[in-house]
Order: sequence, then C-alpha cells, then structure tokens
Amino acid sequence: MDHDRTREVGLAVRRVLQAGREMQAAMARRLGVRITDVQAVDHVVSAEAPIGPVELGDRLGIRSASATVLVDRLVGAGHLTRARDPQDGRRVVLGATDHARDEVRQALTPLLHDVAAISGRLDDDQVATVLGFLAELTDALRDYAAEDDPAN
Repeated sequence: MDHDRTREVGLAVRRVLQAGREMQAAMARRLGVRITDVQAVDHVVSAEAPIGPVELGDRLGIRSASATVLVDRLVGAGHLTRARDPQDGRRVVLGATDHARDEVRQALTPLLHDVAAISGRLDDDQVATVLGFLAELTDALRDYAAEDDPAN
C-alpha cells in the first residue's frame, strides 16, 4: 500500500475512534450518567474474561481508589454486581446487571439498526475483509495499550 493510502486509512481509523468517543459521551447524556460509568460498564460487558475492580481501573486509566469509588457507585445504582471469582475465591469479579444491559441496549437501538443496515449491504467477501481488518486493528490497539502497561 502506498503512503497516501496508508495515511487515508489511518485518518479513517482515527475518525472512527473519535466517533466512538463521541457516541459514548452521547450515551452518557442520554442515560444521565457520567461518561466513565458508560466506559466502565462497556469494559465489564465486553471483556473476554471476567475482570475485577483493579483491572477495570487499569483499563480506564484511573487509580485503584478511584476505581473502587466508581464500582461502589455503579453497584449502588444497580448497574454492576460484585461476585467471588469461582476459580479464585480471593478475587472479586464484576458483572453487568440485566438492568444495565437493558438500558444500554435501549439507548443503542437506533445505532444498532444503522450498523445492521450498513453490514447488510456488504457481500460475503467484503464481510470477511472488514472482519479481518477490524480484528487486526483491535489487536494492534491492544498491543499499543499493553506496551504502556507497567504490568507487562
């Protein structure tokens, strides 16, 4: 790929990431919560494995004490639950409540319909290309984030 196409793709990715941040801010306004609350619930819901308060704080870039206050607030508001990790009883893991999932799903319904319409216009080869690109992009973003993580 030549330099101009590489730059064009890079700018498009930056616009998608910016639009995602704008979408989170809009969702927070619609739900009447803080943007950090939306981001926290999103991390808990989308994590590949259960995460605890410390991991949540790391993903949000906040200190452990701030993560504890955030989790306490979200548990108190009925958005998150705390439970003992079944594999390590000393560890606490977080879960999203059905109430939180329903609120988020309801707030996202118009966006999800738009995404479904856009996806529906793709043929099978295009879907494979888009999914492959997004998977590699996700890995690159996570690798970049992990380089900054002192735990790694």
